[in-house]
Amino acid sequence: MKNILISIILIQFLSLNAYAAGPNDCSIHSKLSPKYIACKAANFAKETANYQKKTWSKEKDKMKKLKEKVSN
Repeated sequence: MKNILISIILIQFLSLNAYAAGPNDCSIHSKLSPKYIACKAANFAKETANYQKKTWSKEKDKMKKLKEKVSN
């Protein structure tokens, strides 16, 4: 039973990055609907993933420039 639960959680976690393109329109659901809450949660996860990618790409560029300066 534990293996099945862990497998399901792992698959959900790995597929989260596949949906990190952009936020969905949640206004089509009622605000009291569980689908609305799930949509908002998914948008939050996508926005967080996109923010982290942008932030870390800037840091990687800074590190590359620093390495180039040190090597010269």
